[in-house]
Amino acid sequence: MKGKAIVLDTSAFIAGFDPLTVPEKQYTVPEVKNELNAGSMPWMRFNAAIENGKITIMKPKDSCFQEILEASKKVGDMRYLSEADLQVLALAMELKGRGLSPLIVTDDYSIQNVANKIDVEFTSLMTFGIKFRFKWILYCPACYRKYPSDYKFKSCEVCGTELKRKPKKKSRL
Repeated sequence: MKGKAIVLDTSAFIAGFDPLTVPEKQYTVPEVKNELNAGSMPWMRFNAAIENGKITIMKPKDSCFQEILEASKKVGDMRYLSEADLQVLALAMELKGRGLSPLIVTDDYSIQNVANKIDVEFTSLMTFGIKFRFKWILYCPACYRKYPSDYKFKSCEVCGTELKRKPKKKSRL
């Protein structure tokens, strides 16, 4: 591996991560800025890091993005990931393909679950991070009908109740 590459999710900035204090090369995606509130401290920290050349903003390759869509469907986190989340994961996968050792900085459990699936390291700032990899299933809490994790609708087709998710399978990291 050529070296460490820090990949920053929106939650890293919200949690107070300061890119100016880290010597390693840092990356993020354009969508992260869109998720930060303009004028907020995380937004200002983000912009200061860009202006100082501490963060490289990259849009990942479509092929990596497609692989992330498949991986997130397999583990059942697809519906819980924003466009920025998916892009962050795809960027980490692309950097890994270039021979770097990516580390995603995020407190988002769904990102951590998919990162674990694609064998990319992650670290959290405000939470303890995941201890298990989950494979999710959707179910109706009223009539108990089960749906695949990539089911497109938010409510049960039988009774109309909003679907919930629960772990179908859990494995230790």
